[in-house]
Amino acid sequence: MRPVSEPVLSLEKVSFRFPEDDRATLNEISFLVNSGERVVLSGPSGCGKSTLLYLLNRLYPANCDGIVSGSLELFGRPSDSWKPGEINRRIATVFQDPDAQFCMPTVEEELAFTLENIRIPRDEMESRITGVLELTGLEGFRNTVIQTLSGGQKQRVATACALIMHPDVLLLDEPLAHLDPHTALELVRWLDELQKQTGLTIVAVEHRLDLWNEFFDREICLGADGQLIGDRPFTPKPAIRFPERPSAIRSESAMSVESLSVRIKGQQIFAPLSFVLRAGEVAVLAGPNGSGKSSLAKALCGIYKTSGGKVHASGIGYVPQSPEFLFLTSSVRDELAFSGFASPNSIDDLTDRLRLGEIRNAHPFSVSHGQKRRVAIGAMLADNRPVIVMDEPTSGQDAGALLELFNLIEERRREGNTFLIITHDMEFAAAAADSVLLIKDGVFTGKYRAQEVWTDHALLAAHHLVPPKGANAHEPAFA
Repeated sequence: MRPVSEPVLSLEKVSFRFPEDDRATLNEISFLVNSGERVVLSGPSGCGKSTLLYLLNRLYPANCDGIVSGSLELFGRPSDSWKPGEINRRIATVFQDPDAQFCMPTVEEELAFTLENIRIPRDEMESRITGVLELTGLEGFRNTVIQTLSGGQKQRVATACALIMHPDVLLLDEPLAHLDPHTALELVRWLDELQKQTGLTIVAVEHRLDLWNEFFDREICLGADGQLIGDRPFTPKPAIRFPERPSAIRSESAMSVESLSVRIKGQQIFAPLSFVLRAGEVAVLAGPNGSGKSSLAKALCGIYKTSGGKVHASGIGYVPQSPEFLFLTSSVRDELAFSGFASPNSIDDLTDRLRLGEIRNAHPFSVSHGQKRRVAIGAMLADNRPVIVMDEPTSGQDAGALLELFNLIEERRREGNTFLIITHDMEFAAAAADSVLLIKDGVFTGKYRAQEVWTDHALLAAHHLVPPKGANAHEPAFA
């Protein structure tokens, strides 16, 4: 345990409920966080972890109609005594969806806007911006338009915007979710050094605890009903283990890509590439942040207009990195049933297996990030497309949800469905994938048997990947 001092966050029997909900999201939560501590909030998807963060930074209830009870103190003062925006000079937040906190077009303008909001003198801004760009390794992105960045790069920009305020407390909502494994490990090491240098207090929501090694001092665990079920010293966690499964690849082609390329505003997003996926094949698309993975997925699905080449497939379904883009109805169950291709019994089965039963009547925009992702996955599985492209489906998912997703993919591939999955979760990739497609700097490296990739450390390092831990990698049998 690292030396700590006085409490900076104090909760005593804190409960929170949205007015439209029958039951509370958080139930009588009590704990202290001392200055300089590193604390992780864990628990199943949808248990209220992000809501708890929003209480700590005064986003809730200041920006919603939520009902709060109990005692919550920030730096020794009742939370409701802080003026709107005042606490955010001392408590900075990196949200789960970094797009939600950007207001300006470029990285430099976003950082400057953050400083303007806390009234930093203009002659001090330049040194602060330069310093935080160097600290976060974003020097080369200073004038880049944020919306052209990858999800992982946006996460780093959001972290820079938080750190530029020189806060006392840093709140992180799944900071590794969109980072490639190499960048994720770098971020953990960087946060470790930063915290040692500054004494910053860090509170993070996280599912992938195996990536953090011994970073945290304490683990505060919430149960599914929003109650505190554990407050204990943190111990390193093993990676999730998935069942072994035989190959189900068939001989017929499900997707054929020939010399596909995309140019946007005159810029080549990825060079012409070609590959074939067969019926029943599960392929993982992997590579560094910003390498063109999501752009390729959008091109395959017709969202991006191609500048050359062809895609041959009988039908492609798409689960985007931001699942909200798919939602068309006002309830979770209606979203799964929207296509009309699945029977009511199938919809109910999907709803239960994806652990969406308790929120089946909730609006899909009102549920947690991990639940939104499962809603989008369920809707696409219900649509019965022969090929399904998923962009980061494991983000925001606890161990139980990941295992169920693995099982659903396993069942569908046995029926001949084909999956192309973008993921930075090496354990999930090693368990689920028959093949791995690697891309770097917009150039397609090639398609490999999965087992060849996990044992080729030079190939992994070149694509910012790390060997999977504790996974049951298998050798698929296909030509």
